[in-house]
Amino acid sequence: MGTTLPKEAEAPQDREGFDRLLAFLKHTRGFDFSSYKRTTLSRRIMKRLEALHCNTFSEYTEYLEVHPDEFPNLFNTILINVTAFYRDAEAWQFLADEVIPRVVKSKGPEQHIRAWVAGCASGEEACTLAMVLAETIGRESFCDRVKLYATDLDDDALNHSRAASYSAKDVENLPAAIIEKYFELAQDRYLFDRELRRCIIFGKHDLLQDAPISRVDLLFCRNTLMYFNAEAQDRILNRFHFALNDDGFLFLGKAETLLSHGNSFTPADLKSRVFSKVPRGRGRTRDFVTSPGAGDGTGRNPDGQARLRDASFEIGPIPQIVIDNTGRLFLVNERARALLGLTHDDLGRPIQDLEVSYKPIELRSGIEQAQTLRRPVIHKDVPWTNSRGENLVVDLSIAPVLKLGGEVLGTSIAIENVTQVKRLQDELLHFNQELETAYEEVQSTNEELQTTNEELQSTVEELETTNEELQSTNEELETMNEELQSTNEELETINDEIQQRGDDLNQANAFMQSVLGGLRDGVIVVDREVEVIAWNYRSEDLWGLRGEEVIGKHLFNVDIGLPVEQLRNSLRKVMASGKQESVSFEATNRRGKQITCNATLTPLQTDSQVRGVIILVEDLSNSPTTSE
Repeated sequence: MGTTLPKEAEAPQDREGFDRLLAFLKHTRGFDFSSYKRTTLSRRIMKRLEALHCNTFSEYTEYLEVHPDEFPNLFNTILINVTAFYRDAEAWQFLADEVIPRVVKSKGPEQHIRAWVAGCASGEEACTLAMVLAETIGRESFCDRVKLYATDLDDDALNHSRAASYSAKDVENLPAAIIEKYFELAQDRYLFDRELRRCIIFGKHDLLQDAPISRVDLLFCRNTLMYFNAEAQDRILNRFHFALNDDGFLFLGKAETLLSHGNSFTPADLKSRVFSKVPRGRGRTRDFVTSPGAGDGTGRNPDGQARLRDASFEIGPIPQIVIDNTGRLFLVNERARALLGLTHDDLGRPIQDLEVSYKPIELRSGIEQAQTLRRPVIHKDVPWTNSRGENLVVDLSIAPVLKLGGEVLGTSIAIENVTQVKRLQDELLHFNQELETAYEEVQSTNEELQTTNEELQSTVEELETTNEELQSTNEELETMNEELQSTNEELETINDEIQQRGDDLNQANAFMQSVLGGLRDGVIVVDREVEVIAWNYRSEDLWGLRGEEVIGKHLFNVDIGLPVEQLRNSLRKVMASGKQESVSFEATNRRGKQITCNATLTPLQTDSQVRGVIILVEDLSNSPTTSE
């Protein structure tokens, strides 16, 4: 599968369909994917479109409306759950050797250690952290002191992680000692240590919507940020900054870094992607102090001190003017005259008559505010076009000049030309922004590559799983084929036996028919229910009914000239005692002739049990004795 969208997905109308799909997911399922990188998100969703042969995002939205069972497949595709135990082993080694000892050292013996694994997927990372902590501080201390939270947005992944049950493939890269110590083999699954598992709290959490877990010492968010756009990453990192204690650590994936967040996090080990929190202190307010004029406090200054003061003011490095308490220009130094176009002739003039009163800003309101508050009023980065047409940027400081008793003597106004500084700052900011943009592009490219790698890894795992399933199915089919072949051979053997028995039975039936047909007397055989099971040719001749008309019927229901009721008691005796009985009676043969018969009832026995009775009927009227 390609890593770019097909051309139809780039069309404006399908971009609208993509936006409608995201809005539909947010409205129906509460998943807000608007902060995810669109290219990555659309590429993942396209996998489902291709699987279902949908041509556009709009068509896929309609499919979701009709088939709600597709939502889990979509979310499992979007939320790639690629993880492993001790992923990036060197980083975990740095964590065990450097970070965890520092965290433990910063805690009191009874204080809890709090850790948060954000985007825990199927739980391998949370279990790895539990094992590393248990190895470092001991199992008992871990169970007493550690609170480990593991969160994810994917319900299926959370259900998997809560079970803490892993296949042999999941643990194949773990040392045998670790498996023996922290896993229990149950059938074909490896169950994570129950005692450590009880210390891990799994829960659903949206990094952009839900409040972060607070007061955390260790925060893991590995290869999760790379799926979000820059704005969302900033929001999440601000939440992580809030969540961490001042001496806490943030552990990212190898595709992620924080080059543009140096004011929030600083690298503890850039190679391992471990960062420490930079506490944000409160801003300091600069205190401005205005001294009264030099002197002895009586207003009388020696001439030398006055000249020194005036000369110092005149050559001051910052342009400065002084307004007396009557609102007139009292002093102007050399730099102020050059900057503002003032002369010595302007001294003593009311400030409102001068251009400086309203350029670069309105001074009179500022002077009034400074004198009322008894503190300086600062104006930063004020744009100003002077009388020579130069575009400048200046900083103004309007400060009241006070006597020791607090009386206002006047106002000092310092105007500093910061045009060059501002230009350099703007250039520096521009360069920093370009550098940060370049860093972000490099990071984004790195994240895209990592995302592609994880997608490829996920695809490889899916193919491996499919191959294993096909191999297993093939083995099952081979086994079934062998079983069917064995069954076929057994059926052939049974068929041969049945055929042999059929032949034997046919021979036995032919022999029996020959025996019965050769008897001069009528033979009737009944079972224990007195139903006829044999009827020979002599019986047909005596009573006028063929065997197929009688066999299977109750003897007492057969309408013939044989007085069967006279045989009832004898039948019961023979079946009960298993002994032979004889009885004589008058009967009517098939021609309507009265005959004298003698019936001999013999038990039909198999395995010492009476299965029926053989009735041998002799026609005494045709016997030689009777004829004579």
